[in-house]
Amino acid sequence: MASAKQPARQSLKRLLIGEPLATYDLPHQAVSKIVGLAVFASDALSSTAYATEEILVVLAFAGANYFNVSIPIALAICVLLVIVTLSYRQTIHAYPSGGGAYIVARDNLGELPAQIAGAALLTDYILTVAVSISSGVAQITSGVPFLRDFRVEVALLVIIAITLVNLRGVKESGRIFAVPAYFFLALAFLMLGVGAYQYATGQLTPVTGVTMIQHGLLEPFGWFLILRAFSSGCTALTGIEAISNGITAFQEPKSKNAAITLTWMSGILIMLFLGFTLLANQVHALPSLDETVISQLARAIYGNSVLYYLTLMGTALILLMAANTSYADFPRLAALHAGDGFLPRQLTIRGSRLVFSTGIVMLGILASLLVVFFRAETSALIPLYAIGVFLSFTMSQTGMVVRTWKVGHMKPGEEVRTEVTTLRYDPNWRPKIALSAVGALVTGVVTVVFAITKFTQGAWFIVLLIPCLVYLFFQIHYHYRNVSQRLSASDKKVKHITGPVQSLLFIEDVHAGTLRMIDYAKAACCPWKAVHIATDPNKAEVVQKKWQERVGKDGELTIISSPYRELIQPIRECVEEELEKQPVGFINVILGHLATDTAWEQALHQNSAFIFNLALQGLERVTVTNVPYQIHHLHHNANGHNEDKPSTSN
Repeated sequence: MASAKQPARQSLKRLLIGEPLATYDLPHQAVSKIVGLAVFASDALSSTAYATEEILVVLAFAGANYFNVSIPIALAICVLLVIVTLSYRQTIHAYPSGGGAYIVARDNLGELPAQIAGAALLTDYILTVAVSISSGVAQITSGVPFLRDFRVEVALLVIIAITLVNLRGVKESGRIFAVPAYFFLALAFLMLGVGAYQYATGQLTPVTGVTMIQHGLLEPFGWFLILRAFSSGCTALTGIEAISNGITAFQEPKSKNAAITLTWMSGILIMLFLGFTLLANQVHALPSLDETVISQLARAIYGNSVLYYLTLMGTALILLMAANTSYADFPRLAALHAGDGFLPRQLTIRGSRLVFSTGIVMLGILASLLVVFFRAETSALIPLYAIGVFLSFTMSQTGMVVRTWKVGHMKPGEEVRTEVTTLRYDPNWRPKIALSAVGALVTGVVTVVFAITKFTQGAWFIVLLIPCLVYLFFQIHYHYRNVSQRLSASDKKVKHITGPVQSLLFIEDVHAGTLRMIDYAKAACCPWKAVHIATDPNKAEVVQKKWQERVGKDGELTIISSPYRELIQPIRECVEEELEKQPVGFINVILGHLATDTAWEQALHQNSAFIFNLALQGLERVTVTNVPYQIHHLHHNANGHNEDKPSTSN
């Protein structure tokens, strides 16, 4: 039978994230194509809500007369989208275990390009959460203006909610987020259909009452401005790689279902992006700080009717839910990095709902910090966005070029197995390698253009951050490799330590917990003595008196003066002195630990284990033992007396 407090803690956890799932339930958590579209395509589909607007924001530098250039720019972006989609379909079938650009680059280009691709994608996923939620909040404040002053708070609440939902598992979060995803698609296609009908019948009128964004200085219209607008509009491609990273989340046959879902997503994305851009030109939508382009389209088509507010609601929901794509992919990619030893190993551990809980929580925290720092302003976050994803596109396509070249030079029937894929001769390797090469070239150019055109607006931060992350990844990897070599006992003799054990009891006071430590030391049948670091001379006298009264001659107490109230240095010097006295054997440092029933009560105590770890770091022949003393709650009986609450166990 569990303790009285245990059910309360467990019931709160299960209320928030659900009942725990057994490891053998993992295959049953796979999602269908319909649910997978909602889980992995929300980011890509939601980008249609602001991609057209970002093109217009840049063209506004030259004036509203050039807004019609947004149509050929959108067409060029759609051509690029088709190329990237076809190339990623090849990736899905070539690497059915998932991992996307990271796995492709690692398998074909080497460790450094793989870490660059991984760092770029991880950065992009964090930015995706911040950008999509900030943009979603902007849609909400377009319809509910009084919330503009609380956009940061609203964004943080949404991040917390999405984090909790994703901790419940991929399958359950997919079902929850499928509703807003398909709600948005229905309303978006309805708006395009009604808008097309009104245009065909001459009923579509320009939108009014919009104040266009003012950049201060106009710029000459030229190729540089067009390239800037093109790179801003390329945010429509963010999220394309998500499905290739999460192939393992799909039902069998995984690769086939993932490829079909990718095709659906790209087709829908092209129709929405082109449709919104064409409509924006017909209603003369303007980039504005007060009203989004989607809001202007809906108002021009529906007026202030219920459908206008429903469209805003659907757009806001898909933008808020777009963060779910990152929540589906960031933990998986981080787990791959951690499994290869480039991120902390804790990221590989699945939580009670069979998801990588540590990665999910980490993503929520990092995205929240970005939202707070940039005040949930989409325009401030956009320059940081898309460099990472296009850099990973380039790495992935280049890796596929190398792989296809290898396949094309194999003999018919020949088969070579690698760690993550199987190479077989493909007679159609030439058109495939041409497709991947074009994809690598175009996405590489876009990466450079984006970095140059957005550099002074904040892209410099990402340009510097990615190399720093790669450096950090390799430092983590070197650490794990060195630890593995030091722990290996296969190629060298392990130094065995023999001899006596001397116990040192570091005490802060003399109470029931101290007596428990003494009982443990006596039970170990090893010589022991107690040590008190006297940071307060008055308290040292009290401790000495208590020791004489409660322990007496049963044990020795040494008081070490610390006039500067330091703990780490006196502790270390004491242990080093004992090591010198005893050149063989172990020094066993025994620490007391007051264990309470709840986490908030535990936080009220010193919990000084961290201090002792710092003090004893690097000392050989030193072990540390924690002796807990459970502090139970007291409750009142019928007579008003305090009673210990019993602890029950199985």
